[in-house]
Amino acid sequence: MIQKYFPLDKNYILEKAQLDLEEQLILHLIDFSKNFYLDIYNPLGIEDATVKAIKSHKTVYTWRLEEFYRNLAAVYRFKYGQNQLEFLFDGTDHSTKYRQDWEDTFKSWLIDFCLKPNFLRAVLELTVFYPEGRKSELAENRMKAFINQHFELKIYKYKGIVRKMA
Repeated sequence: MIQKYFPLDKNYILEKAQLDLEEQLILHLIDFSKNFYLDIYNPLGIEDATVKAIKSHKTVYTWRLEEFYRNLAAVYRFKYGQNQLEFLFDGTDHSTKYRQDWEDTFKSWLIDFCLKPNFLRAVLELTVFYPEGRKSELAENRMKAFINQHFELKIYKYKGIVRKMA
């Protein structure tokens, strides 16, 4: 089921491109977060239990990051997606252009996101440390709250994306 996040969420080519890249970009998110943590928070390479767990973790696709990814994709469509197709003079089709634009933006955002300790901690909790039950829900909620704060938006389950009022 595809959820409409706002009334003009009708750029179906962009949405399909984002969904096609979902698994690939979630895997990139996990790998990037692990490497970022090791580079920034353990520059000397000291091996403690946390570092050993991160280094020994095999990156696999996780459904726990799907909601975050889809919310982030919706924010991108909300902020940058146009329903009107533009003229492309370089011979590429819109699907290819949207895939490349989304992938570039996602990777760029990821650098900013990883600079926030709460984001990095939530990703590692959801992937490397595999929390069960309540902790998992808390980390997922932190991811959603992170999007709300970072983009100054509120994402509701049934109303979709709403701009925060100052």
